[in-house]
Amino acid sequence: MTAQVRTMSLAQPAPGAPALAHLVAEAEVGGAPPDDDIPLYAPRRKIYPQSVHGTFRRIKWAVLIVTLGIYYLLPFVRWDRGPNAPSQAVLIDFPNRRFYFFFIEIWPQEIYYLTGLLILAAILLFLMNAVAGRVWCGYLCPQTVWTDLFFAIERFVEGDRREHMQRDVRKWTVGTYARKGVKHFLWLMVAWWTGGAWVLYFADAPTLVKELATGEAPFVAYAWIGILTVTTYSLAGHMREQVCLYMCPWPRIQAALTDEYALNVTYRYDRGEPRCSAKKAEQLRAHGEPAGDCVDCLQCVHVCPTGVDIRGGADLGCIQCGLCIDACDVIMTKLGRPTGLIAYDTDLNIKQRLEGKQAFYKLVRMRTVLYAAIIVVVGGIMLYTLATRDSEGISVIHDRNPMYVRLSDGALRNGYTIRIVNKQLKYRDFIVSVDGLPSTLVDFVGVPPRADGRQLVSVGPDQTKEVRVVVTDYSATPPAPSTSILFKLIDINSGEVAEMRDHFFGP
Repeated sequence: MTAQVRTMSLAQPAPGAPALAHLVAEAEVGGAPPDDDIPLYAPRRKIYPQSVHGTFRRIKWAVLIVTLGIYYLLPFVRWDRGPNAPSQAVLIDFPNRRFYFFFIEIWPQEIYYLTGLLILAAILLFLMNAVAGRVWCGYLCPQTVWTDLFFAIERFVEGDRREHMQRDVRKWTVGTYARKGVKHFLWLMVAWWTGGAWVLYFADAPTLVKELATGEAPFVAYAWIGILTVTTYSLAGHMREQVCLYMCPWPRIQAALTDEYALNVTYRYDRGEPRCSAKKAEQLRAHGEPAGDCVDCLQCVHVCPTGVDIRGGADLGCIQCGLCIDACDVIMTKLGRPTGLIAYDTDLNIKQRLEGKQAFYKLVRMRTVLYAAIIVVVGGIMLYTLATRDSEGISVIHDRNPMYVRLSDGALRNGYTIRIVNKQLKYRDFIVSVDGLPSTLVDFVGVPPRADGRQLVSVGPDQTKEVRVVVTDYSATPPAPSTSILFKLIDINSGEVAEMRDHFFGP
């Protein structure tokens, strides 16, 4: 590949991006550097994001406080489920193979609920992308949330952008090392508590905290705290934008899913170009020459957590957080110009305005309707199955040999192995009945009848029990070689019923 071809890959810049246009012009006249001098990867430069105030910054603070508050405090929320049940509101109970979420209890065989949640999460991500681009990346992604927190700690200890940069280029003093030490200590404390909060979702939180403090917790708890401490400290403290640029697959995926109607953080070059200082713009306008509102202050670049210049058009590194909108609005307000030079918009609207037409927004379209419909359908199915599921279960296996036995009185008998499942956290008594034969008798082998004459099977709390059952047909009319019968498991106290079909065999 020649230098000319490689540089020409940049030949589709957004209007108002003179830097890219200049590269293209250089390539066309052969002014690009030799191919051997172009590095394969751009060298990493440290990014010093500047603090900013505005609507989107407040939204990000609110999301950070709410999401981290839920993550750190939720393990300590209590929920009364009655006797023999854990009182932690959200608990992943591996030893007892349960997942508890407030009033919802999920068993291992109900893994399809997890599948449904993953489908909902994926489609919701697609819907968010179709409406407002990488809004997930800008506000809700864990990498964004924790990196924002680490940035706040860094500014608190080392000062804002200018002060921080000056300290780094000067000769380091004792004070500089002290500030760095405090910053990294606070980062490690946040990372440590992040790992500690994670393990609290897998055991009773107050009990596990006490065990961790006294050194009595299992080794796996300490191991996972260590792993998550290192990963959080590394990803949020040091790798930062590198995770978004190189590790995360979503920027590449969303580029294939988006369309021309999706709102994205956009530099409105129809209004901003040509760029010039405020004083120069007044002079040009006084002479009737065009002048854009962009004063090339670079505030939009300085506040960007990934160091992107949004004026160059759509960029893989832009996480659509909106901080550049806040920074630009502050400058426009100071200059007495309308805000919104950078805003959530579409390239279609920019072209509409350049042609003197009215801008339009099309949030409701086939794509968004389809995504919303899938979410409603999948969510509805999950809610219905959750609301109508049974707290008991029955499975039936017919004896293989012999298939049937003819008794001395001419009756036919079939044997079955029945497994009864009790999903509640209390003892329950069940009886089994059979429908489908004119006259049957159901016996539990090895289960003596109670004093009242009923033959019941007691199953312990949160347990399964396997029993041997024989079904005898005393009807005068011989049954067919194979007759479908329905086994009913009935809770004698609540009346709840679980059913399963099998076959009764004859000659």
